[in-house]
Amino acid sequence: MLSLRRLDSRDPDFDQRLQALLAYDETSDADVHARVRAIIGDIRQRGDEALLELTRRFDRFDPGSAEGLELDPAVLRTAWEGLSPALADALETAAARIRAYAEHQKLASWQYTEADGTRLGQQVTPLDRVGLYVPGGKAAYPSSVLMNAIPAHVAGVPEIVMVTPTPGGELNPLVLAAAHLAGVSRVFRIGGAQAVAALAYGTARVPRVDKIVGPGNIYVATAKQLVFGQVGIDMIAGPSEILVICDGRTDPDWIAMDLFSQAEHDEDAQAILVATDTAFLDAVDASIGKLLPTMERAEVIQTSLASRGALIAVPDLDTAAAVANRIAPEHLELSVADPEVLAARIRNAGAIFMGRHTAEALGDYCAGPNHVLPTAGTARFSSPLGVYDFQKRSSLIFCSPEGSDTLARTASVLARGEGLSAHARSAEYRLRPSP
Repeated sequence: MLSLRRLDSRDPDFDQRLQALLAYDETSDADVHARVRAIIGDIRQRGDEALLELTRRFDRFDPGSAEGLELDPAVLRTAWEGLSPALADALETAAARIRAYAEHQKLASWQYTEADGTRLGQQVTPLDRVGLYVPGGKAAYPSSVLMNAIPAHVAGVPEIVMVTPTPGGELNPLVLAAAHLAGVSRVFRIGGAQAVAALAYGTARVPRVDKIVGPGNIYVATAKQLVFGQVGIDMIAGPSEILVICDGRTDPDWIAMDLFSQAEHDEDAQAILVATDTAFLDAVDASIGKLLPTMERAEVIQTSLASRGALIAVPDLDTAAAVANRIAPEHLELSVADPEVLAARIRNAGAIFMGRHTAEALGDYCAGPNHVLPTAGTARFSSPLGVYDFQKRSSLIFCSPEGSDTLARTASVLARGEGLSAHARSAEYRLRPSP
């Protein structure tokens, strides 16, 4: 019978045990790095020819030619039209909510004018072209298509290029339907590190993009890491995570299922419960044992919980908040009587789900906020994917003659202090002649 590991914040070795529990780095494998570097180099050197060879080898699919790598938009439309009414309605509802939330995130250009007529400001423009990586096969998520493509559309990106592997040549109609609904411009049947390389550097057939977003396996994550700088990326995403803080008054079956909801993603996913009541931890442990045999992905869930799951006892909610800030989880559920008060104490979390009735799963699909979130503690310094990730900011500077004269005097002194005389003289040329 599965029994999750127990930690107690009052134990002297708690910090060390928590650190060991959280340790994870999926892009540290030297062999994976070497393979991905070789693939990127091959794509850069041979372009479509290498892309075709790698697609045949890894996806067991022969597109015939470079033209065969791209799907006709009619295929996407047919996939959309073939959906059941219930699925089409669910996708449309989710898309509308994601778009409504994204509309609130748009950055706007601004300017202000100083007394001497100098104008300063910021001009906001969308990226020209973005690439969206969508996993294929068993890990095909149409919700990810919506979550990545819709904010790009709201930002004003004119071209969205999607890549998705089709193992054995099999297309995923739900993914294609979501791409049609989200307004994806072009879709290519490629995946893995080779797809990331093609988007980053371009081939004769696949256009080069400015930024690559979307989840993937260790090879995709490593490729994104290696092409960063050539293109922008959203983040290096690790396995799914959920941290639940509970005051002991939520149905333990609910909490067990919330933990399962992330553990079922893969064996490396992490699900942690923090509670102020040790008896409640026992109750949730019992619910896990009772409900696990009923789950379709029981084996995956069990492996995840056994290897990376935990039940953590704390004396109070202040300590629970401190533990959450230390973990900086991707998903944080506050299953407590007054979630607003507790949320004010949270500094590090990708998304905060407030109250007993707010299941994390709602955020994965249709609540509205983006489900592309920082993992592996990176919520300490990064944020969810949003419209702002598809916009650029350019500084605007306009100097009036009076303003130029004033600024030039300051710039001249600073430039000469740094030993950069051309800077100083460039500014000094704009000085107004003395009366």
